[in-house]
Amino acid sequence: MSTTEGANYKVIGTRPIRHDGTDKVLGRAVYGGDVRLPGMLYGQVLRSPHAHARIRSIDVSKAVALPGVRAVTTAGDFPSTADKRMDLGEGVVSLKYLRDNILASDKVVYKGQAVAGVAAVDLHIAEEALALIQVDYEVLSPVVEVRQAMREGAPLLHETVTTKELGEDTGRKSNIASHLRHTLGDLAAGFASAAVVVEREFSTATVHQGYIEPHNATATWSQDGQLTIWTSTQGAFTARDQVAAVLDHPVSKIKVVPQEIGGGFGGKIPVYLEPVAALLSRKTGHPVKLIMTRPDVFQSTGPTPGSYIRVKMGVDQGGRLVAAEAYMAFEAGGFPGAEIGAGAMCVFACYYIPNAQVDVYDVVVNKPKSAPYRAPCAPQAAFAVEIVMDELAEKLGMDPLDFRLKNAAREGTRRVDGVVFPRIGCVETLEAIKNHPNYRIPLEPNQGRGVAIGYWFNIGFKSSVSASVNEDGTVNLVEGSTDIGGTRTSIAMQFAEVLGLAAEDINPSVVDTNSVGYTDVTGGSRVTYATGWAAYEAAQDVKAQMIVRAAKLWEVPADQVEFSEGVFFHKSDSSKRLNFKELAAKLDQTGGPVVGSATVKPNTGVGGAFAANIVDVEVDPETGKVQVLRFTVAQDAGKAIHPAYVEGQMQGGSVQGIGWALNEEYFYTERGEMANSSYLDYRIPTALDLPMIDTVIVEVPNPGHPFGVRGVGEAPIVPPMAAIANAIYGATGVRLTELPMRPDRVVAALQAQAAG
Repeated sequence: MSTTEGANYKVIGTRPIRHDGTDKVLGRAVYGGDVRLPGMLYGQVLRSPHAHARIRSIDVSKAVALPGVRAVTTAGDFPSTADKRMDLGEGVVSLKYLRDNILASDKVVYKGQAVAGVAAVDLHIAEEALALIQVDYEVLSPVVEVRQAMREGAPLLHETVTTKELGEDTGRKSNIASHLRHTLGDLAAGFASAAVVVEREFSTATVHQGYIEPHNATATWSQDGQLTIWTSTQGAFTARDQVAAVLDHPVSKIKVVPQEIGGGFGGKIPVYLEPVAALLSRKTGHPVKLIMTRPDVFQSTGPTPGSYIRVKMGVDQGGRLVAAEAYMAFEAGGFPGAEIGAGAMCVFACYYIPNAQVDVYDVVVNKPKSAPYRAPCAPQAAFAVEIVMDELAEKLGMDPLDFRLKNAAREGTRRVDGVVFPRIGCVETLEAIKNHPNYRIPLEPNQGRGVAIGYWFNIGFKSSVSASVNEDGTVNLVEGSTDIGGTRTSIAMQFAEVLGLAAEDINPSVVDTNSVGYTDVTGGSRVTYATGWAAYEAAQDVKAQMIVRAAKLWEVPADQVEFSEGVFFHKSDSSKRLNFKELAAKLDQTGGPVVGSATVKPNTGVGGAFAANIVDVEVDPETGKVQVLRFTVAQDAGKAIHPAYVEGQMQGGSVQGIGWALNEEYFYTERGEMANSSYLDYRIPTALDLPMIDTVIVEVPNPGHPFGVRGVGEAPIVPPMAAIANAIYGATGVRLTELPMRPDRVVAALQAQAAG
């Protein structure tokens, strides 16, 4: 269902079959694991058994001598270049830390950190060779929880990390890499005027993105220095640039060929295997293929940060928010760089609050370096704020949705980080769930209903598209954005809308870094927005060229030719009229092929997105099991280009939020070892755990896009954890403030409640 209808469009808002659907359903789509090259060798990676240790020495001689082994590589094979900072599209990283996260040099800072790579004639010999590599470690004490890592005297992960305090380097060695602060108004005066104040503490576990396809890379480094890499990545150009920096190799000599991707959600932006495969290929003169095992994926790639959060909020007697304060500490993992800025931007973004302060900390711990996960750091922030909002509503005796609507952000609301909202759909999204039948269904004993709302700001960045018109009137559309969830089609639809064509007339393809202009990472909910805008501009280019061709054909000035709804016509001579396909068949008569192109960089006007949930749960008071009975998500898409694609994003984010809420976590021992690094023990939701997810698409057009698009991929994961926590409170009367809300924690809370 949709709250508005886009009756003015012929393609946008329809539900064509996805262009890549047939190949994926029939198993013909080529993923990274499917790549096979002549003479290919197989690689494996040796990983640290310790969470924290100095590397005294690495002896690879026995591995090199093993029959069938062709090469071994370590961090010593990286070139010696000065450290610098790199922007990966969803975060900035130090080159030194990026390299150490690929192959450790002087120290390991998490169990599973890569130490050496081996290439052999088959996988089994490569595995055997790993056992022959001798690494002399000086084992150090690990620290795996953010508050422990922040304490004075905690084991230091890096001697070179000094705390940046509000942008200034203090020179103080610490596990706290940085501290940011945003302020608005007069916080003390705001709280002094409050009639009701609630302050609570929250903690969230480290969780994984849950993609099914493991990380992989196949590389061939030719004798002339040309390096080609086949990989499953969220950004071929981002991967290329990381490899170029790590190996100090010109980008002009690196081609990254993106394969189909079996999920990413932010976790496949950093490179892990690509430089290792490249080094091994250079040493051997053969292509080298590497694929991670499932334990490697869990222990050695970037999950989302665990966190400790404290939120304090106050309202006046009339139910208006007057002050809010947040303290948020996020676990960056073994190297600095948690997405703390995003958390700070989103924490209070759903509400108008005249006086606020946000302090946020980036803290290193002995866990894998964190990576983005679908609205990074916003779900943790919303978990805290939305539980406090529910408690405030209860103390005021207000309906929780009415309380949120009373304080909802609107056009002109200033966020605590200084951004003033343009036209947004926060109110409309809240109204959509308030008016949904799910909000009025009667509840039984041990059942509860919870609501919550969340925000993601979305990004624009750079995208390039080119299009060539075929003589049958179809168009080949070339783009550089990895298609994770249907963006080939959503981009093709925007191109088709401009030219009056059907979506099926467009043949979209995602190509390598040598075949299209620079395109940023698939992340930040940017592709349908930004690459779609590039497609819109490329279609305008094609249209302009086709108008000139029609004018040549009719021997009239170009300004006498108009185009509307797929038809070119003479302004005053009705006999001169050709539709797009008819004119395409005559291009050879007017000068040959027509190729359109466009590049955009829309860093303003991206239009943030809001998502809201209603969740009904049933709690077994004896076992603590929480069953999700009903789940409704409403989200502002601006304009839903392909509604089924939008609904899929809404449902997918909601399901991941349910898993995060109830059972997903990295379980660490005191030695810093992950004890549940398989899908048998790391429990993601299955169809048996889930209800049908009801979706409501809200459409408040984004004025910063030709078709009003807002990114939709990230907002739906933000509110579910808080909504489920609020529903559990409704069912049991106990508020849970730690994720995941496992059965044992539910039972413990109920027992504590009974004990008084």
